[in-house]
Amino acid sequence: MGILLKNVTKIIDNNYILEDISLEFNEGKIYGLIGRNGSGKSMLLKTICGFLPPTKGQVIVNGVEIYERGQFPLSISALLDKPSYLPDLNAYENLKIISSVNNTVSDNQIKKILNLVNLENNKKVFKKFSLGMKQKLGIAQVLIEDTNIMIFDEPFNGIEEETTLQIRKFLKLETKKKKIIIIASHIKEDIEGLCDIVYELNLGKLKK
Repeated sequence: MGILLKNVTKIIDNNYILEDISLEFNEGKIYGLIGRNGSGKSMLLKTICGFLPPTKGQVIVNGVEIYERGQFPLSISALLDKPSYLPDLNAYENLKIISSVNNTVSDNQIKKILNLVNLENNKKVFKKFSLGMKQKLGIAQVLIEDTNIMIFDEPFNGIEEETTLQIRKFLKLETKKKKIIIIASHIKEDIEGLCDIVYELNLGKLKK
């Protein structure tokens, strides 16, 4: 089980957004994608999640070529772009509604994860959240979904060091459950000391 990219290329308006990327992501490891803004990191993550069909190449998630089947991989939870939630509800209320869809997450689990990201006692509604608080809630949603593959795009943006350290420690423990974790960032400090394997992207290409 894992993720396999075979010669993935994405062309938009005659521009190569991703070019001939072949990668393998295996269970029990944390992977880092490093590169400047505009290097293709976010596009690659969206391709893995099923949101951006490649112009050429294959994206195989847990043995299934997702674009041939025309389905989103259910084994993935992801924090992509700027997270958005119901504006007049607080962190707990938003996660409660999301978790009620499959009814597989207990109230205690929600509170445990909110405590991890230092949002448990915060009663502010989402529309009054700071950037860091929005990021925390996005991370919390990925964690409570408890999927085999967890993907984070610039997750620590605006989050204080104490909370960042707690999240990093938690993610390392998650790999013991044979999970695949992928973190993209343009900040080396977000990647160093956390990721087992790091890939660098530059203008849509893997840097050799």
